[in-house]
Amino acid sequence: MSRIEYTVEEPCCEMRIDKWICEQNSDISRSMLQKLLKEQQVTVNGKAVAKSYLVKTGDAISFEIPEPTELDVVPENIPIEIVYQDDHLLVVNKPKGMVVHPAAGNYNGTLVNALLYHCKGQLSSINGVIRPGIVHRIDKNTSGLLIVAKTDKAHAGLAEQIKAHTFTREYQAVVCGRFKEPCGTIEAPIGRHPVDRKKMCVTEKNSKEAKTEYTVIDEFGSYSHVKLKLFTGRTHQIRVHMAYIGHPVFGDDVYGKSSKLCEGQCLHAKKIGFVHPIDGKYYEFDSELPDYFQNVMNKLSK
Repeated sequence: MSRIEYTVEEPCCEMRIDKWICEQNSDISRSMLQKLLKEQQVTVNGKAVAKSYLVKTGDAISFEIPEPTELDVVPENIPIEIVYQDDHLLVVNKPKGMVVHPAAGNYNGTLVNALLYHCKGQLSSINGVIRPGIVHRIDKNTSGLLIVAKTDKAHAGLAEQIKAHTFTREYQAVVCGRFKEPCGTIEAPIGRHPVDRKKMCVTEKNSKEAKTEYTVIDEFGSYSHVKLKLFTGRTHQIRVHMAYIGHPVFGDDVYGKSSKLCEGQCLHAKKIGFVHPIDGKYYEFDSELPDYFQNVMNKLSK
């Protein structure tokens, strides 16, 4: 267990304790806090409090975060499209609807389960048993290219490139509305949403810089087909940035509106490029737009 302690130093306007703590630390979920509060595991000035408690200046808040329960992740013979593979890494074209790694509500049928089978367990251990080999992620309903590390050395080298923003990541999306300009750059910091902890948003508070470049490929009706280049890799970055400028990704039921034409957002990780962490050569891979993406464009263009 890890112990967390806070002292309310700045004058505050009697905010609910779960909301106040989440504003101090975006990595702590509101649902987990409410569970700890219900179990009387959160104390203020040495006494357990309920979730309705309103924090006051000078309060000493303390609680422990339990260690996560390790899951037994098993290999599963799930077909996956491997675009490239060598002794150190592989590039996979993830289908729409597949979760990358096990988590609450998705303990099997994930990309990790499939990778454990196809790679015979040869995956980097840096991210533990739940996310072996996973260097970066894409959302469940985002399709496209994903790089996976087989060795810890390859993983460390790839992670360093992501941190330095030297990774090439290019997406394509169908978004709502037409653009006044054929291309542009969105530079707006992204952090956890202050109310809905499952969402991200553009905010100056507890956020990180985020930069996305867009280019319009085509327009049809009141929709646009765009190319998007990531310069940073924040959670839900493209979806948040496009919604922020008034062009949410088509079908995005979190940051826009759902659609019967597409389950979840119409977003595809089309191109990926990186310097191989072992041989030092630059590799770049491109993928075809999947059928669901083409079908959405065909139907909207009519």
